[in-house]
Amino acid sequence: MSLPSGTGPGEARVRRRRRSRDPEPGAAPVSEETALDDEAVEHRRGRERRGRPVGRYLMCVHASGTSTQVAVLEGRMLIEHYVAHDDEAQIHGNIYLGRVQNVLPGMEAAFIDIGAPKNAVLYRSDVQYDAEDIEESAPPRIEQILRPRQSVVCQVTKNPIGHKGARLTQEISLPGRFLVLIPGSATYGISKRLFDEERKRLRAILDRVKPDGHGVIVRTAAAGATAGELQRDLGHLLRQWERIGELARTSSAPARLHREPNMAVRVIREEFNPSYRGVVIDDRELFEEVHDYVASIAPELSDRVEYYDPGREPLPLFEHHHVHEQLHKALDRKVWLPSGGSLVIERTEALTVIDVNTGRNVGRSSLEETVYRNNLEAAEEIAHQLRLRDIGGIIVVDFVDMEEKGNRDDLMRVFRDALARDKTRTQVFEVSELGLVQMTRKRIGEGLVESLSRACPTCDGRGILIDESLG
Repeated sequence: MSLPSGTGPGEARVRRRRRSRDPEPGAAPVSEETALDDEAVEHRRGRERRGRPVGRYLMCVHASGTSTQVAVLEGRMLIEHYVAHDDEAQIHGNIYLGRVQNVLPGMEAAFIDIGAPKNAVLYRSDVQYDAEDIEESAPPRIEQILRPRQSVVCQVTKNPIGHKGARLTQEISLPGRFLVLIPGSATYGISKRLFDEERKRLRAILDRVKPDGHGVIVRTAAAGATAGELQRDLGHLLRQWERIGELARTSSAPARLHREPNMAVRVIREEFNPSYRGVVIDDRELFEEVHDYVASIAPELSDRVEYYDPGREPLPLFEHHHVHEQLHKALDRKVWLPSGGSLVIERTEALTVIDVNTGRNVGRSSLEETVYRNNLEAAEEIAHQLRLRDIGGIIVVDFVDMEEKGNRDDLMRVFRDALARDKTRTQVFEVSELGLVQMTRKRIGEGLVESLSRACPTCDGRGILIDESLG
C-alpha cells in the first residue's frame, strides 16, 4: 500500500474515511436513518487529545510463523494475554456437522466425531431436541435422543485440553458486533453491564427487529447503537446462519460448517471499543485484515488500528511495551505485593491453590491492621492474576486469618468487586470453616502457563528428580 510522501497510514485512513462521508455530486439526499447512524458513529469515535486517540487500554498483536499473541494493557500493566497456535486444536466457536460415535447413558454423554484427532463430548444438558420426536412425556434420556452414526450440528464451547477432547453444545450462538444470534431459541436478553436507560432503549429496538424462531442477545458493545446498525448486524448473522444450514444439508459428517476468524479478529470483535487508544499490529497482512474488519463493523475506530513495522522500529513490539517482561513474571509461582506480602500460586490437575503471605509486610500499627491491608492488596492482585494467567476451574484461596468479622466482610466485598472487572464468569463462596475462600472461574481453553511452556521431559513436569541411588 503506497502512501503520499509525509503521510502516515493513520492519516491516510482518516482522509479516506472522511471522503467517504461526503455526498457525491447529484447523489440522493441523506436519509434520516443514515443521518442518525452517522451521528451515533461520531459519538462513539472516542476521546482525542492533540489529534491522537486517548483511551485506558492498548492492544498489542504479535504474529509469528506459528502463533498469534494478543496482549491487552491497562496503562502500562498487562492485564490479559491470548495466544493461538496455528494448529487444529484451536477450534473454540467452530460449528461442525458431527457423527455420533457412541452414546454412554451412565455418563449422560455422547462422543461425537467432528474430524478432530480426538472425539468431542456432548453432554445431555447441551443436547437440543424436538419434543414431538420423543414418545415419552418425561424428560428423555440421552439414548432416546441420540443414536450411533446419527448426524448432529454442534458448536465447540471448549478447546481440547491434554487428553480430553473438545466439549460441544447444540445450542448454536453466532456473535456479531452488537448482537449474538441463537438460532432456534427463545432466548431474549440484553447485557447486564449496560445502564437501565440504555437497556430500555435497546429493548424497544429489539422488540421491532427480533426475528421469529431465533433468540437474540444484545451485547455491551451495542451501547449507543442505532436501530439501523442493529438491523444490519442481525441481517449479517441471519445470512451467516443460512449459509451454515445449507452446508449442513449438503455435507457428509464429519464436516466443518463454520470456522471462527483469526484469534486477533475474535478478540477485537469482543473487546475493541472507544476506551482503547489503539490496536498495534506487527504483521502487515494481519494488519490489513484487522483494519478492513474494523472499518466494516466500527468505521469510527478504524484510525485506531496501526501498523508497527518491525523492520523500522528499534525494538520488537512486545519489548517496546514491556509485554515480554510481564509475561515472564506471570509464569512465576510467586507474586510480590506492593507492601511486601506475596502470593504463591500452585496449579494441580483438579484445582488451583493460592496462598497469601504477609512476607516482608510488617505493618505499622497492629497485627490485625497489617493482615487486613495485606489481604486487600492480595484480593486485587489475585483477580488480576486470574485474568492474566487465564486460570479456570476450581480455585481455593488461603487468605491470612483475620479476627474481626467486619474486616472479613470488607475483604469479600473488595474481592468480588475486583473479580467483577473480569468478563469471564466467576462464582465466589463465603469463607469456609477452615478459613478458605472457594471460587470457580469458567475454563474455556488452556491457561497462560500451558500456552507458553511444555512439561520438562526429564522430570515429566513434576519439578523434582528422583534420587536413583536410593532405589
